[in-house]
Amino acid sequence: MLDLLFTTTASDTLTLGNTLSVLASSLILGFFISITYIQTHKKEGHSPTFSVTLIMLPIIIAVIILLVGNNVARAFSLAGAFSLIRFRSAPGDPKDIAYVFFTLAVGLACGMGYISYAALFAAVLCLTMVVVTITGYGRAIQPKMQLKITIPEDLDHSHLFDDLFQTYLKSYQLVRVKSTNFGSLFELKYNIIMNDNNQQKMFIDELRKRNGNLNIIINWADNEPFVEI
Repeated sequence: MLDLLFTTTASDTLTLGNTLSVLASSLILGFFISITYIQTHKKEGHSPTFSVTLIMLPIIIAVIILLVGNNVARAFSLAGAFSLIRFRSAPGDPKDIAYVFFTLAVGLACGMGYISYAALFAAVLCLTMVVVTITGYGRAIQPKMQLKITIPEDLDHSHLFDDLFQTYLKSYQLVRVKSTNFGSLFELKYNIIMNDNNQQKMFIDELRKRNGNLNIIINWADNEPFVEI
């Protein structure tokens, strides 16, 4: 009896009933995934356009699978059409990319007629994402920040800020040195973890005394723009 729930509803002939059931199920599951994404991104904020995309992707993939079916010629034709598309965008949050693959898998399962499998898969993974978000699994106790310091070219940056870093930072790592302003300035980029986030103002003031009051830029998260100070 239970096995009947997880058998495919698809057939070689594309009927209106099968099509409507596949489209409806993929659309509902897309909404379910989108709501889970919104709820698990309340703290850091979510992208409205990405939320809508998560609704659209399952039904798009399901339609493609329905159209291809077992026809090899159609499969090659669709592959050729999609090969013309180029996606040009900056790499996003790995968790957002995982959500994209999540919706693709659900759409694929719905398109093949395994609606119960798709619903079970969506429920398990959405529940997992909620639990991971609530428990804060994998979240750093102290947030890693990025620090950019501009210094004049005549300053030796090798150990210029070591004493300040040892006082205010739990850890630091120089990741890039870049010349700017036609070589008259150097830009130093560090990955840092503060000892106490309440000391950020004091830390910045001390840095300004060393770099001639030039630009200091801090980024509190990898996916946020740098904030100029």
